Amino acid sequence: MDKVIFFGNGPLAEYTLAVLSKECQVIFHVHSAADLEKACQLKRQHPEAHGVLASFGVIIRPEVLELFEPEGILNVHPSLLPSYRGPSPIETAIIDGHHDFSVSVMKLAKEMDAGPIYWQTTLTGAEIASRTHSDTTTATEPSVHLSNGQVLPLKSTIYQALAETGAHWICNNLVNLPTPVPQDDAHATYTQKLTKKLGALHPESEPADTILRQIIAFQGFPKPKCPFFSTNCIILAAHPLRQGETAVLPLKCSDGQILSIDRLQPEGRKPMDAKAFINGYKK
Repeated sequence: MDKVIFFGNGPLAEYTLAVLSKECQVIFHVHSAADLEKACQLKRQHPEAHGVLASFGVIIRPEVLELFEPEGILNVHPSLLPSYRGPSPIETAIIDGHHDFSVSVMKLAKEMDAGPIYWQTTLTGAEIASRTHSDTTTATEPSVHLSNGQVLPLKSTIYQALAETGAHWICNNLVNLPTPVPQDDAHATYTQKLTKKLGALHPESEPADTILRQIIAFQGFPKPKCPFFSTNCIILAAHPLRQGETAVLPLKCSDGQILSIDRLQPEGRKPMDAKAFINGYKK
């Protein structure tokens, strides 16, 4: 099996590592800057080992990058680079109205997400939603249907699908990598780090599809929040109110459309469905 030194943290890294661990021999997982020296030692001991990175969040020094030449450290980035460079490509794509989502495998460079591309592909929302998904903590379905009928996968589903797609490609091509193609920097776009203040929802001034996209994009962090019955709540799952449906917990938006809140978490309490919340909090 191909030996891999893996760099990464967070959900994208976890899903990527799950695939690598089955199809390659992961000899070390680099979690932080403190692990970089050991990674270098192992690379010197095992020069045949490949470097793979997904959502590491630490700047890797040029002398470390040099150890992995000529193929470099392969970076799994969840966007169609050079679009959406930076720390929040999936969340930004959701907010920007995308229904399809992409993953690129690039050679890590000193500049943020600017290295040449080994491979990239795009998955439709329907393709992503059709995959078996391991996270059922916030919803029972892997996607929602927007008011226009388009399928929008949940964020965790997107993370898993893109990470696994990129990781499988890496495992299948490590021994015969193509020549990477430089990115066109003139077409680069950038994303920003998510902050807590983004979590506050404003349905009084935003249409339903925008609020629903924010609910999906901000799961985990910064956590989409809205007050109900004077109680600040994290919204865990919602869907557009269907024709003939009555919402247990409705959220009216600026365009007159209503979102039906399915699951939520009152501040300081455990997650619950809308009916349980109404029974406990409606005066």
